[in-house]
Formats: sequence, C-alpha cells, structure tokens
Amino acid sequence: MFLINLQGKESIYEQIRSQIEKFIVTGILKPDDRLPSVRTLAQELGINPNTVMKAYQELEKNGYIYTLNKKGVFVAGRSENMDEKTRRDALHMLKALKDEGFSKEELSELLSEVYKEELC
Repeated sequence: MFLINLQGKESIYEQIRSQIEKFIVTGILKPDDRLPSVRTLAQELGINPNTVMKAYQELEKNGYIYTLNKKGVFVAGRSENMDEKTRRDALHMLKALKDEGFSKEELSELLSEVYKEELC
C-alpha cells in the first residue's frame, strides 16, 4: 500500500503522512476505514514505530484520522479541521502566485477556467 523511498529527500514520516492524505483525498481510503496499527505498519515497512506514530499524530492533528483506544486508527469524515487546513493551503497557494507576479485579473481568469471545466 505504501511506497517508501528510504534514500529520498522527504523524511519517512512525511512520506507516510502525505500518502495517507492523498489516499483520503482521492477516496481510496473512506471515512471510518481502519488503518494498520503503528506496530503493524512499522513492521511491514521495516521502520521504527516512532516514525509511524509521528505520521499518525500529525494526521490526527490535521483532522484526517482519529484513534479509538484499544480499537485502532480510522479515517475521519470530512471535518472542520480538514476544511480549515484546505482553506489555509489554498490561501497559501494564491499568495504564492500573487508573489510570483500574477495579477488579480489573471488569478480570476484561472479560477473561471477551473469552474468552466467542471460544467463541461
């Protein structure tokens, strides 16, 4: 399920975190799906359990997953936390485009294109 590059620039916990986020956002993982336990995933990947724990803690902090004591780790439903994170990420991206020299009109035009594609 996970592809970990032990020699990559991105840390292992970040790779786990970003892959789980992508699985959730794309619908591969659905709300209330159970994730492997920290110990199980660490054994499967041949890594330290603390690395998996760090990824899970960050995912939980950002509203992607939740933990039930003695039951496991599960995918959260669409939450306020995830909505707020998505909003912050979008604002960050728009500010970066503005800093790159995009005008308000150019950004508006790009948004219009995105919404036109949805209507097709």
